[in-house]
Amino acid sequence: MKPVVRRAATAVIAGAALVLAASCTAGTTDAGAANAGAKGPVIRIAVGVDPSYAPLYLAVERGMFAKAGVNVQLMQVEGGPAAAEAVVAGTAQISANADSTALPLMANNANLRSMGVFQSSDRYLKVVLRKGIDSPKQIKTMGSIQGLGLYATHAYLKHNGIDPDSIKIVKGSPPDMPGMLGRGSIDGYILFEPWAANGVKAGGHLAGRIGDFGVGYVQWLLADQKWLSGHDDTAGKIFKVVAQADQVVTKDPKAAAEATQKQVKLPADQTAKVLPEINFTARGFTDADYTSAGKELDFLLGQKLIKTRPDLKTVMLRGWYEKYVS
Repeated sequence: MKPVVRRAATAVIAGAALVLAASCTAGTTDAGAANAGAKGPVIRIAVGVDPSYAPLYLAVERGMFAKAGVNVQLMQVEGGPAAAEAVVAGTAQISANADSTALPLMANNANLRSMGVFQSSDRYLKVVLRKGIDSPKQIKTMGSIQGLGLYATHAYLKHNGIDPDSIKIVKGSPPDMPGMLGRGSIDGYILFEPWAANGVKAGGHLAGRIGDFGVGYVQWLLADQKWLSGHDDTAGKIFKVVAQADQVVTKDPKAAAEATQKQVKLPADQTAKVLPEINFTARGFTDADYTSAGKELDFLLGQKLIKTRPDLKTVMLRGWYEKYVS
């Protein structure tokens, strides 16, 4: 049985519609007081709603962007591709996305650029299996989000000697997964918090982390080259604030968790527990990043989720971070 996989083009269209809707409704998360004193036009950063975005929530909550002289607002989106699709649609100037989520979009949007890394982890995403599934060999159906979720799902199955083509893979968004698991519609999924914990609440159990089967992720800050080419200095100031916020999150996860709760209403106690699972360190690209991205592109091409391979030396801006942030 072949996995159920939506084509990237369909996902882009659907995600763009979601982003446009978000920009017309809740849209931003920062309060006017936190942005007081900021100068220049508003720079919108599209982010999802989960603890991994804590540095951005903290930076807004503490007015760090305004202190750096940049007028930043956070735009809440569903997560996954929707953040980068906001950049493509022009409703945001910057987005935060995992490498495996950004790469298929870069294959279809020649102007997307990654400026560098602001976090990484091989522990944050977890395998959740439903009650009664005590071994991977019992799995018949897996739920999966696009990008990193699908990549990790295939790696998990192969690691356990299971041909992914023999498993039905049902696509959905993160909020869909715990309910599907609780109803028995799927046997398991691989996701970040709070959706892993919500799966446990729905009757499931944790069965591992992505590092157990050789998978990790890096989270990038993305921009459209047309905008970035005239705003490198501004983007550099923004990234520098994120790098500073990374350090605060590492030293004081409790404070970061409280800022996250104020910004997006996630329980502070739960957030404080999972933040140490993420390495909040900002940096530029290394040879290892290009090698890892190349493997992910091989997967996407093999799954026919992309038709062309983006030039990694073009879309991943080596040296940009060192020039504008360090």
